[in-house]
Amino acid sequence: MSEAAVITRRSARKAKGDGHLRRAEILEAAERIFVAEGYEGATIRKIADEVGVSSTALYMHFKDKSCILHEICERTMQQLLDRNTEIAGRKADARVRLRAMLEAYMLWGFEHPNSYLLVFGGGRPVSAVQMGTSGLGAQCYEIFCRVVGELGEAGRLKAADTEAVAQALWAACHGMVALVISRPDVKWAARRQLLTLTLDGLLDGLAPA
Repeated sequence: MSEAAVITRRSARKAKGDGHLRRAEILEAAERIFVAEGYEGATIRKIADEVGVSSTALYMHFKDKSCILHEICERTMQQLLDRNTEIAGRKADARVRLRAMLEAYMLWGFEHPNSYLLVFGGGRPVSAVQMGTSGLGAQCYEIFCRVVGELGEAGRLKAADTEAVAQALWAACHGMVALVISRPDVKWAARRQLLTLTLDGLLDGLAPA
């Protein structure tokens, strides 16, 4: 590397700043690189360069890239769990709460496409993702299923198998979000319109008011 390149590289480095903010920057940069280049294609050096710090500085926050991926996935699942817990606890009709859960899930995916693709998309190292996050995912889904179960117990579902209904609802919403954020080349309708049409069709078909 030439002397000029070294000087330019050093000048791009960021000054030492707040640890919490720097950690957040690393996670955001890693999300972009993991999605763009895959887990194997991402390196600590690439992530560090994206943030504007040295690899040594990055290692002060994370031991390796698997730890970065794990924290991204854990943070994502915790956010979804918090949302489901809050919505499930509202004093509202079960169908209203169910729609709110599905809407919150889809909106979160649209607003955080990199996190969503890393956690719910393919191509990630399963062991790194599942370590410490499978429990959060199970809790999130269990809360969702309980609300679906309330409708089933009240005879308000068109199918007797509440587990199948829960799976169909989640899979349909996931499919819409995943397609929209992974296929930017498609001329999609407005996301709010897609969300509303998806939820109207699903709930009118499986849990009519």
